[in-house]
Amino acid sequence: MNMTSSSAAHLPLPEWAYVPGEPADSEPDHETLWQAKALVPAQFFGFVPARHPALRYGIALNDAGYFWESQEVLEAVWAAAPQRGRERILLRACIQIANANLKLRMQKPHAAVRLWSEALSAIRDLLSRRSAVAGDGFADRFPAPRLAAALEARLIQPRLSKSDWIKIG
Repeated sequence: MNMTSSSAAHLPLPEWAYVPGEPADSEPDHETLWQAKALVPAQFFGFVPARHPALRYGIALNDAGYFWESQEVLEAVWAAAPQRGRERILLRACIQIANANLKLRMQKPHAAVRLWSEALSAIRDLLSRRSAVAGDGFADRFPAPRLAAALEARLIQPRLSKSDWIKIG
């Protein structure tokens, strides 16, 4: 899934990447994030469409290094996803990856490893629940085995640096 800001409903990237605790005089760019969150319905029925602009934007944010922002948008999509659905499992894993990437940026590699491990467990759970029929849902279209492999590769690294973050898309 190659997702850029242009493929995510032409939503602009935030003015800055927010990192909690950094001695910056800025708060998160809530105005930009609101534009994406406003696209999320109160509830998705059946599945979360793989091409939904807020979903694509949330993943594009992570892949552009906006980890806190990605987590915020993906949490809004997760909240609207069908209960006990496959998309909810995958969204939870994506949120954990964005959060782990943020922890890595904050120089908390042990927290990142814990979150990546939880994300890998969720993806394995998703893969064990493979749908018999491929549909247009996020979990049906997403290359989960590739993301699981990326997580496994990071988890065996003896040392992690800020640059070792993981792209979702």
